[in-house]
This record gives sequence, C-alpha cells and structure tokens, in this order.
Amino acid sequence: MKNPGFPAPERLPLRRGWPDPLEMFRGERVATRAAWEHVRKPELGALFRHYMYGFEPPAPRNLRVRLLDEMPHARGRAVLREYRVNFGPRGTPAMSLLIVRPARVRGPVPMFVGVNFTGNVNVRSGMDGRPDAWPAELVVRKGFGFATFHASDVDPDRPDFTDGVHPWYFRRGQTKPRPTDWGTISAWAWGLSRAADALLRARETAPDRLMAIGHSRMGKAALLAAALDPRFALAIVNQAGCGGSAPSRGTVGESVRSINKMFPHWFNDVFPRFSRAVNRLPFDQHGLVALVAPRPVLFLAAEGDQWANPDGQFEVLKHAEPVYHLLGAKGLGVNRRPPIGKLVGADLGYRLRPGTHALGPDDWAVALRFASARLKV
Repeated sequence: MKNPGFPAPERLPLRRGWPDPLEMFRGERVATRAAWEHVRKPELGALFRHYMYGFEPPAPRNLRVRLLDEMPHARGRAVLREYRVNFGPRGTPAMSLLIVRPARVRGPVPMFVGVNFTGNVNVRSGMDGRPDAWPAELVVRKGFGFATFHASDVDPDRPDFTDGVHPWYFRRGQTKPRPTDWGTISAWAWGLSRAADALLRARETAPDRLMAIGHSRMGKAALLAAALDPRFALAIVNQAGCGGSAPSRGTVGESVRSINKMFPHWFNDVFPRFSRAVNRLPFDQHGLVALVAPRPVLFLAAEGDQWANPDGQFEVLKHAEPVYHLLGAKGLGVNRRPPIGKLVGADLGYRLRPGTHALGPDDWAVALRFASARLKV
C-alpha cells in the first residue's frame, strides 16, 4: 500500500476521549455502508499502518506448499500434518505449518490459525503432555482444526531486523526499516495471512471457515490479521493488552510508552512518538476491531491480568459497536462489563475469567462455543 503522507505526530490535534471510528480524518461524517467500505475503512487501515504497525508488503505470488509429514494423533480421532510453505524473494525463510484436524472429516474444516511461542516440536509434545495452549482433543471433538507456526519462522522476537522475513523485503541498499515500514506485530499478522494462503491451497479449510486466534502478543497479531485480511471469518483474541485488545489511551496496565520502551521492534518507528502524547493518536484499538466488522470478534480476558487491562478491553468492544450497527451486525448487547465467567455478546463477544495471563483449555472451550454459534458448526 502506498504511504498516504499523513502529518507528523506532533502536528496532529489533541483529541479528548475516544476517536469516532465513523469520522473521517478530515472531519467528515460517515453515514452509509458504502462510505464506510470504500472511503473510511481504507483510510483507517492506512492510519493504523502509518502511525502504528507499519506498511506490510503485498501478498507474494509465488507461494508453494509441500506436505512434509502426516500421522494420526489423539487416539485416532485426529490427524496431524506439517507443511513447508515457501514464498517471497529467493532466500526468504520457509514457514513450517503444523495442523491438527478431525481424522474422519473429509474436505475443508473450520480452522483456527495462530502463531505459537515455542516451536512446532513443543506444540506436538505438549499435545501429549500438558495440552493447555493447543488442546488437540478438545478442538477436534468439536469438529474444528487448528494450524500454527513458530513466530521465528516469520520474525524472531528480537529488537533488530537482520533476520526473519524483513531483510528479504528491503529495497536495494536498504539495511533497516524506514519509519513507516512494518514492525514485528505486522510481520506476524502477515505470516498468518500466508498460513491462510497455504491452508486454502491445500484445501484444509475454506475462506468462510478461517479464524485468527492468538494469546498476548500473538493476540495482537491475530486481531491485526483479521482487520487487514477479510478471509478470516472471525477473530479470537486472548489477553492481547496494549497494542492489541486494550486501548492506547488506557490508564491501567501497560502503556504506549512502556510497550515502546520494552518492545521497540513490535511497531513502526512512528509509534514511539506518541509515547508521551497518546491523545494525538487519530484512532484507538476500537478502530482496529471496527476494521473487522461485520465479522465477529471475541475478547477473552482474565481478572488477575490487570497489565492487559480487562476493563479497557471491554470498552474497546463497546466503542466499536457503532460500526457494527452501521453494517447491520450486532454488538455486545450490554453496557457494563459482565460478571466473571459470563460470556456476553453477539457479533462482538467478551468474557472475563478468574486467573492470570495464559491461554488454557477453558479459554479454548469458550472460543469454540463462540465460533460454533457464529459459523453454524
């Protein structure tokens, strides 16, 4: 996408409260579906890229998918496959995509797609031991599958851009990202779209059955992927916090200033200029949810994870509702954060549980219930 030439952060006006997602950058009001889809939505996507996540390269045209391994799993109820996915300029690192799906189901199945923290080998071993993050048996029992790749296949989580996919997309003579080039969160989101390419190419799933899922920093990537890639039918975001499901303007937990200090590689080089001036941001994270509309989005939060601002995550969904309503979809259906343990919402969903920062079988059970109802599985 071409850089739109928005003003420098210091020249943006201070905004009180939450920016209106239905107000154009220059102030005009969006009142129709056509105006949203053809004018405001592309503008909002460009704003997020320019000031926060960076501009990603286009989808590669040379994607290749090769089956490496296939074996039964979960006492015969599931089949495990691993694909090698190549794409991009010559030398770009390959992606190893691990999938688990019901063994006795032929053809496309509803498929969760997410980035893992520890590598496919550890995901495999965890399935047989402590299957918290990727509970194969639970998922396939409900008729779903999941696909995952290790974060470092796309970009290792380090504050430099000498490895991963970034160097292969530099222009001639370029040695580091330009200010509005893509950061690591954007790269992981782009990787989720490449995983979607591979799954569709291999006919493991269908466009109306793809779901982005992620926990913590991978939840940030999952939400961004769903916002930018309409092939994801819904997004499940678990405790993604600042830069994901929690507001930049939040006063609880992680802040824009702290996230840029601790993880400067996650975003582009413009975003740190808002660290002491978050009220100059022309958007907040409800705008990212709005980019998914009218497709469903579920936020999963934990009472003991105040760093991820669970109350703020609820407010993000509430402030995205006007766009969902404009597009004929439903929102949360409640005005106050629900009690612990209660799932609320329609096309926007929210659930707060006891506990701390983790993705476990209980979270997956809620995600499966939400997805089953929306996809009619």
